[in-house]
Amino acid sequence: MKKHIPALLLAVCLLLALPAQAAQAAGFARSRTYNGEFSDLTPESPFYGNVTALYEYGLTGGKADGTFGPGDPVTVGQAVIFAGRVRGLYQAGDAEAARDYRAEGAPAAQAYLRYLQAEGVLEEDFADGAELYRPATRAQAAHLLANVLPEEALPSVHDELVTVAYSSRRFIPDVDEYTPYYQDILALYRKGVCAGSGEDGSFLPGAPITRGALAAMLTRMLDPALRVQPQWDLSHLYAAAGTALEDLVEPGSYSLAPATAEELESSLRYMLARGSDQIVFYYPGLLEAGARRLMDRSLAVMKAHCEQGYNEVRCTRGAGLVTLSFSAAGAGGRTQEYRAAAMEAAAAVHDRLWAEGVLYPGMTELEKARIYYGWVCDNCAYDYQAGDESLSHIPYNLFVNGAAVCDGYTGAYNLLLKLEGIQCSTVIREDHIWTTAVLDGTEYHIDATWGDSGGAVNYDYFAMTPQQSLAVHARQSA
Repeated sequence: MKKHIPALLLAVCLLLALPAQAAQAAGFARSRTYNGEFSDLTPESPFYGNVTALYEYGLTGGKADGTFGPGDPVTVGQAVIFAGRVRGLYQAGDAEAARDYRAEGAPAAQAYLRYLQAEGVLEEDFADGAELYRPATRAQAAHLLANVLPEEALPSVHDELVTVAYSSRRFIPDVDEYTPYYQDILALYRKGVCAGSGEDGSFLPGAPITRGALAAMLTRMLDPALRVQPQWDLSHLYAAAGTALEDLVEPGSYSLAPATAEELESSLRYMLARGSDQIVFYYPGLLEAGARRLMDRSLAVMKAHCEQGYNEVRCTRGAGLVTLSFSAAGAGGRTQEYRAAAMEAAAAVHDRLWAEGVLYPGMTELEKARIYYGWVCDNCAYDYQAGDESLSHIPYNLFVNGAAVCDGYTGAYNLLLKLEGIQCSTVIREDHIWTTAVLDGTEYHIDATWGDSGGAVNYDYFAMTPQQSLAVHARQSA
């Protein structure tokens, strides 16, 4: 099925973070207070908050001359030492846990390197001792830091945001699969340790990392309050405008003479995915009763795809050919106009919810489905006057006129879910119809019609298990 990524003028998304007590439980407590120890640092200095936090966590004492040098380059060895100190804080509550790995006459960085290797953070990296004295690139820093803390201490909180942005190739454009340590770089974005620079979030992987920039990365690892979220405008990626109803159908295969329910359903999906309202079968000798059964079975398939807006079928026969033509009851020849209007209105709702931040990257399918459930219930009234020929039986009337009956509610709701790529269909009873959807891998039943049965949205009918749903509907029908 063709998937359309939803619309968003990304402004602010919810930032998930570990609570402060979790950081302290991991040994990340500030053990001292910064009182102007660095003569070259002022509150206006870049990375001021990060550098002072680095001091307060006991990870740096600055340079011998009383400065910190936030703009100075960092050697690979110095970056290794900082990474080892963070690991020591996490694993042992001791920034100098690497002391047991020191060898007489060996540079200090070698002890921290061996410690990180023993902890499984690094493999046989930087085996050339001379490398420790060279300026570290930003990519090397990412490699040193990406695995210092486990997922429970430094969770990936921006997975969807970074994945969508990066896969567009418009963000983090200077990092690709040929960039050294590119997976580690992306991990820092996902964990809130890095947001890049400029509107496109460039990482500058080959540039030397400065002491201030490294301090920012280190302290974001330690303190959830310091973590960052990319503020990228993804509006060109999150848009459903222009989507057609045929885009929402999983294509089927055509059978000239379907012999099973599965073959008929697949043939009708073939028709829908092509944007057609007509299909021809070959059934020589088909009698009137057989034609009626074929029409009934075909309408049942259309009910399963009620977002498509077809609830009426005509049949013509001749020379063994049976032609089924689908439309909306009461549309009077305007079925395609109403279908297009419903699709356009649904896409506008979808895009507006993303633009306003009601929907945002990282939400589960269950959370998205709940938002749409509330929207449908808040923006529709049950049409108690609807007859068999009423447009309230199709999604158009809900989106355009704010009135529907159960198949209109369900069709409109399923249309919104399918714009999110959510798998859904319908449960059909003689006098009622409602949604069945797979949300985050679990099947749920959702009855938007009954959810709109009172003054406020009733969420009792949202995300029911199949067993709960069938029991509730059986009681209501009794």
